[in-house]
Amino acid sequence: MDNRFKGRSMRQSYDWGLVVIYLLLVFIGWANIYASVHSAEPSSIFDTNVRSGMQFLWMITAFGLAAFIMFLFPPRLWESASIPLYLIVLALLVIVIFVSKDVKGSHSWFEFGRVKFQPAEISKITTSLLLAFVMSRSGFKISDWKSFLLAAAVIGLPMLVIVAESETGSALVYVGFIFVLYREGLTGWILMLIGMAILLFILTLTASPYTSILVAIGVISFCNALNSGRIWRWLYTFGSFILVMALLPWGLSELTEWLVPGAAVFPEADPSVQQAILDASHWDFLMKIRPMHLLMLSVGVAVPYFAVRAYKEKNLFMSLSVIALLASVALVFSTEFLFEKVLQDHQRSRIEVLLGMKEDPAGVGYNVAQSKIAIGSGGFLGKGYLNGTQTTYGFVPEQSTDFIFCTVGEEWGFVGCTVVILLYVLLIIRIIRDAERSREHFTRIYGYCVASCLFMHLFINVGMTVGLMPVIGIPLPLMSYGGSSLWAFTVLIFIFIALDHEERKYF
Repeated sequence: MDNRFKGRSMRQSYDWGLVVIYLLLVFIGWANIYASVHSAEPSSIFDTNVRSGMQFLWMITAFGLAAFIMFLFPPRLWESASIPLYLIVLALLVIVIFVSKDVKGSHSWFEFGRVKFQPAEISKITTSLLLAFVMSRSGFKISDWKSFLLAAAVIGLPMLVIVAESETGSALVYVGFIFVLYREGLTGWILMLIGMAILLFILTLTASPYTSILVAIGVISFCNALNSGRIWRWLYTFGSFILVMALLPWGLSELTEWLVPGAAVFPEADPSVQQAILDASHWDFLMKIRPMHLLMLSVGVAVPYFAVRAYKEKNLFMSLSVIALLASVALVFSTEFLFEKVLQDHQRSRIEVLLGMKEDPAGVGYNVAQSKIAIGSGGFLGKGYLNGTQTTYGFVPEQSTDFIFCTVGEEWGFVGCTVVILLYVLLIIRIIRDAERSREHFTRIYGYCVASCLFMHLFINVGMTVGLMPVIGIPLPLMSYGGSSLWAFTVLIFIFIALDHEERKYF
């Protein structure tokens, strides 16, 4: 070894800053778990008959796992073991569907007495390891379709099985791996298309398919304008088209009134009058035309034209635009099926309340309403530890698990929430920083996987507690009650710390 590395201690080669942030979040979570249960179950914080005591046991075992990964397990074995570990956990994800009990509509837990184990939590680790293994191989290029489809399959297989378990919240975390693909060279247009798909889903539910398709055409046209460089020509052409289509409902009504006087305003309550007017005119077919029909006719003419043009000009972006438009139309018309058949009743209700489609403060909206009251009542400095009224009297359901953040908000206030969020931000930034410094592709990609998982959990959970995301049952990393979640995030983080340490010894 080079002389300049001699004398470099183990203490210097580990990122102890990451370890300290991890410990702070774990102990903050433990203290708040006790705060959420102490009034309903008065006892010591170490009493294993209550959740705070059980969490203490999970913490001790998690620290043991962390020490084993850091000091005893050879870091390079994670790379070679990524394929068998992935397959084992994927098999567990399938098996649990058939052998587990129904827990609030979900089949995702193995039960061994008081201990429950959720393979979906461990799956994030094995997916991250295999994705890092696949993408770090020589010859892998994200711009190559075969490479892209291989990476997508690694992410998509466990995601689909978890959806089959009715664990939509856990499956949503896998969307975060798109940031890893983006870091490794995936075009930013893919991110825009994913954002557009989410927008179309919401618009179709809250507005109409007509509006959704207009938005899809507008976004795709704008992207083509930016890509082609002829921005004003594209915007003028497609902007005019969208304007005309947007005015169609009004224009058809006026045209029908002019051709068939009274047809647009005749009373719907008297069908005989309505039918008499239609029978007396030669323009009754106009009454059957809807703006959506003309819009779909326009799309049906435009798509073949641009497909042929893209083929002749060998224009990849235009080809992708045609595919995106067809996918958008398919998504719009399949939204109702996805919403009604794929999502469960309670999940649909939560989305409807979130989007303002219905009011239900005493039903599915109760959790969020009470959570917002708890956080808001904390004010700037909070009510003080163990003094939160919403917490003390148990107004917020699942407060030690999915809604642990509202305990922080009520008892520690705005300052406490800010400190917790900053700790998470520092954790994610530090992981990304170490990943960027890595010379090993496997370590860098795995580090971005870890950061993406943490970010998605943080974003969804905090957004859920303040009413910006639907309640989908997802824990706050390292803080929510639960052994599976704490162990999974501990292993996820400390594998990266061990891999990073392996490099720090030599670079």
